[in-house]
Amino acid sequence: MKRFLTATAALALTAGVAQADYSLTILHTNDFHARFEPISKYDGPCSSDDNAEGKCFGGTARLVNAIKDAKARTNNYILVDGGDQFQGSLFYSYYKGQMAAEMMNKLGYDGMTVGNHEFDDGPEVLAGFMDALEFPILMSNADISAEPLLAGKLAKSAVLERGGEKIGLIGLTTEDTDELASPGENVIFTDSVAAVQGEVDLLTAQGVNKIIVLSHSGYKVDQMVAANTTGVDVIVGGHSNTLLSNSNDRAEGAYPTMVNETAIVQAYAFGKYLGELNVTFDDDGNLKEASGEPILIDAGVAEDEGTIARIAELAQPLDEIRNKVVAETSEMIEGDRSVCRVMECAMGNLIADAMLARVADQGVQIAIQNSGGIRSSIDAGEVTMGEVLTVLPFQNTLSTFQVSGATMLEALENGVSQIEEVAGRFPQVAGMTYAVDAKAEVGSRISDVMVAGEPIDPAKVYGVVSNNYVRNGGDGYAMFKTAENAYDYGPDVADVTAEFIAANGAYTPYVDGRITLK
Repeated sequence: MKRFLTATAALALTAGVAQADYSLTILHTNDFHARFEPISKYDGPCSSDDNAEGKCFGGTARLVNAIKDAKARTNNYILVDGGDQFQGSLFYSYYKGQMAAEMMNKLGYDGMTVGNHEFDDGPEVLAGFMDALEFPILMSNADISAEPLLAGKLAKSAVLERGGEKIGLIGLTTEDTDELASPGENVIFTDSVAAVQGEVDLLTAQGVNKIIVLSHSGYKVDQMVAANTTGVDVIVGGHSNTLLSNSNDRAEGAYPTMVNETAIVQAYAFGKYLGELNVTFDDDGNLKEASGEPILIDAGVAEDEGTIARIAELAQPLDEIRNKVVAETSEMIEGDRSVCRVMECAMGNLIADAMLARVADQGVQIAIQNSGGIRSSIDAGEVTMGEVLTVLPFQNTLSTFQVSGATMLEALENGVSQIEEVAGRFPQVAGMTYAVDAKAEVGSRISDVMVAGEPIDPAKVYGVVSNNYVRNGGDGYAMFKTAENAYDYGPDVADVTAEFIAANGAYTPYVDGRITLK
């Protein structure tokens, strides 16, 4: 069994003995979600003006130079990805996996794991993505033998050679991908621990003693895998969008997080950070040291001009999508902030109704949308996708979770706590009704809360749908951060809303008294 030694212990045990240490820098990303253009601090689109003022983050053009600089700091490196390159912007809607493949090849990746969103459009799109890649994409915990598009093509592991040493890479994908995406009936997902250990044993038998798992399973599962396997040196994670850091107050854990002899890392999401882990092995493949820190890809990182030009070229056809007529409305849909942030509004009803309709078959009863996420009205007549994206520009994804009635009441109180300031936390809802007294003390403004026609039960557990910003504590909704069975990676709320408007011919906006002002 491998043993992890601190630098001090290693020196004490090997004093006077010649060492053949092997050092490697592991550069890594995860959950990029087609954010090829720079993003705002909220992870959504960032305007060219804001980018010029230094307010934007990420984007492939910055990653080019961030990776180039990181490589210059070491003489031995690999660049890997923890999955979910697909989905999240119009670039994916238009190009599917082809643009991701082009950009990943340009950046020089050495391997990635399959994320659940890589299955959003079925095995066919994943297979086409794989055909365009110049490096291996891996998934160990699935039986793909019955899927002709992937069988014999999608490997469980791979071996790289760097600096005269062999490095084993193992792919791992969240076990509930069949519930989150569209892998089809021919792909059967299996136990993560057994799959990883099986590949470790095969690689070890081939003489590979440095093993890295590329995992799209989430921080908690990665810790469980590390605790229940032997021989894994590093897990490069994804799926939970976890920031690990030794200096950032918002980090969920140390970088790396050590579990037994395994170093676990993850670098948030959307290309906002580049993970940089430096590891040292002894001659027997024992991990002696593991240290590093994710690098914030902010305006201090210059953008590569050639990449800017190529992305601009690829963006041109997106205007066709933005101008595409997706629906029709008989009247103007009111979305002005002066209305939606203080009372029920037609746009709030539309978005909340759309979210609830999308997941009602999952036992979800309540939808809640922060009015700060509603950025515009839509005029009567034809509705374009560009208009929908103007209303909902943040690329927020559908989030489902469970909370008690008491937590829901706390959330509503938060939502109306700054109504006099016309704050964006004001809650638009579906599946429920409530009354608000803006003159009452903060914390006691909400009353007459009904869910499905019955008074809300503080002790009952309710299924809720919102957007990922609210679910993760945005606009003061911190009570949702510890919600049960949370899943934050559904489709874009803009897409859900556009599909809902288009579903039944011309849409007629309305308010129906679901929010009462006292």
